[in-house]
Amino acid sequence: MVRLSASTVLILGLSLRVCSPASARIPPPVISIHSVSQNETDSHTVVVEEEERRLEAEFEAYKAKVYSLTLPLKLVALRGSVPPSWIKEFISSQGKRVRLKTRFLANLEDIVFDLSKKKPTNKGKSGSADMISLGDSWLSFAIKEKLIEPMKGVEDQDWYKGLSDKWKVYLRRNYAGEQAPEGETWAVPYRWGSMVIAYKKSKFQQYKLAPIQDWEDLWRPELAGRISMVNSPREVVGAVLKYMGASYNTTDLDSQVTGGKIAVETNLASLMKQIRLFDSTNYLKAFNVGDVWVTVGWSSDVIPVAKRMSNVTVIVPKSGATLWADLWAIPAIPDSGKEAEALGGRARGPSPLVHQWIEFCLQPARSLPFTREVIPGASPSAIEGGPLVREPEVTKKSRENLDTNLVSGVPPPEILSKCEFLEPLPEATLLEYRLLIDTVRKQRQGHGLVEKLEDIFSSFRTKLHSQMKKNT
Repeated sequence: MVRLSASTVLILGLSLRVCSPASARIPPPVISIHSVSQNETDSHTVVVEEEERRLEAEFEAYKAKVYSLTLPLKLVALRGSVPPSWIKEFISSQGKRVRLKTRFLANLEDIVFDLSKKKPTNKGKSGSADMISLGDSWLSFAIKEKLIEPMKGVEDQDWYKGLSDKWKVYLRRNYAGEQAPEGETWAVPYRWGSMVIAYKKSKFQQYKLAPIQDWEDLWRPELAGRISMVNSPREVVGAVLKYMGASYNTTDLDSQVTGGKIAVETNLASLMKQIRLFDSTNYLKAFNVGDVWVTVGWSSDVIPVAKRMSNVTVIVPKSGATLWADLWAIPAIPDSGKEAEALGGRARGPSPLVHQWIEFCLQPARSLPFTREVIPGASPSAIEGGPLVREPEVTKKSRENLDTNLVSGVPPPEILSKCEFLEPLPEATLLEYRLLIDTVRKQRQGHGLVEKLEDIFSSFRTKLHSQMKKNT
């Protein structure tokens, strides 16, 4: 390298253009005072081209490389409502890209209560989930309380296009939780069922009683004090309305029911005399071990118990019954920054896998656990005769041990057409239902002590008889 004088450096410095601050990060060019030969130029060109080819090859290799992208999906569901095979099959279908976390709670009330907590204490709560189980009877409440958010852009999803109009109409609600043709879709079903009546065939045969076929049979004198039922105003008053030929979703008793409110109250009073126990928690325990011969409840509760017992018949009343549904819904994101932070990644919106999960749950193949009766209920597609996966006859015959008119968890078509979902009713109507029940109960308060004493003596007789058998 030739040493340069100060004057030469000054001249060279003046001949160079001024550099911008951004280009100041680029190393200055090497200053050479000797002439460059043609061979050196060609050699440099070759090196540059080779370098460009190498960089291009590396970039193509980078584009072709498969990176492991793991997506989370958190579900909080009702215990016993999601077939275990669904979890395994979904993970298998998604491969390593899914990180599925599930949490199961004992009942739907627990999920709603968990969701309604204003300040989640940890990331395991329902509010941090991407999707939760929600009973259709809780849907209006969850919407009004802003516990869930509407499903956006569902019209473009294949699963929504395949959903029957019956579901779309029922689940489209406004922000007050009321059914509305122009409302949003707030949830999607993954199983459904109906109210059923179960009775002990052995007792009916022993006392030569006619089998139960419809709601009117609950008023038979020989069944007085032998019936247990869920403690739900809509179901109790609804049974009376169905008995009178009216709809479960009656909003005006005087104008829509023959005989009006007075006739409804009279029939309700006579039904309540027949019922030994109104209790949504213990009605099946009474049916299993007590003097109760008939029980009225949700098929998801009744069928598993009936299968464990012997000589039990389960029927959907021939004039129709209420339908229930378990739904997937998306928890609402809190407005508060601190609450959102407590929810972790869920604060940025639900998992991208939400629609894949819904699509998976609604595939015809997912109906197999229902048709095999692994899980009580039916696939959403079965509500209007949609495609189901039928099990082999050999498997079917090996487990046919329940006497019922349900077919793969579905009421017969002629009965299903008379069944109804419990639609949201005005608060005034719901209050009227509750007042009716309270009025009848107050009229029967004098009988309460007698009934309690009968239960005590009945229990004592059962224990005494059992002890005597042990001693003989």
